[in-house]
Amino acid sequence: MRIEADFVTSAAGAIGLPGDNVPEVALVGRSNVGKSSLINAVTRQRLARTSAAPGKTRLANVYRVARGNSPAVYLVDLPGYGHAPGGLDGVQRFEELTRAYFDRAAAGLQVGGAAGQSGAVSALLLVDARHPGLENDRAAWQWVRRTVGTSAVVATKIDKLARGQRIRALRELESVFEDSVLPFSAVTGEGLDALWNLIDRLANNRNRQPRRSRSLPRATAPHHPRK
Repeated sequence: MRIEADFVTSAAGAIGLPGDNVPEVALVGRSNVGKSSLINAVTRQRLARTSAAPGKTRLANVYRVARGNSPAVYLVDLPGYGHAPGGLDGVQRFEELTRAYFDRAAAGLQVGGAAGQSGAVSALLLVDARHPGLENDRAAWQWVRRTVGTSAVVATKIDKLARGQRIRALRELESVFEDSVLPFSAVTGEGLDALWNLIDRLANNRNRQPRRSRSLPRATAPHHPRK
């Protein structure tokens, strides 16, 4: 199926983000969880820069994607939590940008801060399938559920687990988040069709409005991945 995708903009705050009523799906997750790799897999292009070093995404990067005859949607790659270069200054920049993005959606702001109708905002929480139940992932999910109208959880890097390990990991993830979890691999393409269907569902669900939430998952919250 034909996929059209373009990089739209990078923004350090609410000003400069799109405001043309196109639905938005924000990608939330720890640094190096694979948000950029997911975007490249979904778009079948190397639109998003990937890096082995965590904390490289410092801006909100916006991509416009459309599959087949479906309406376009913005995928918004937000800075990852769990690692913030720059110490306390880095943490503050992370929180300010993330809060500004979701507050903009709640207030219905357009480009340049003018009041108007913005696109519906949903969120995908990306978690590493190898490390289910991390404290900052749980905190992020609670915050997302309070803040965003519609949301879902995607377990990335599922290809790195053997069959028995992935079954156990998905069971634990669904128990922790009390919701279904979509397994996905940007390397093998596993779960790609299901992910597209999920994006379409989130983008077309405009029934609930996002609420403002001042408490964000800390960008430097400790995490202890298991080997």
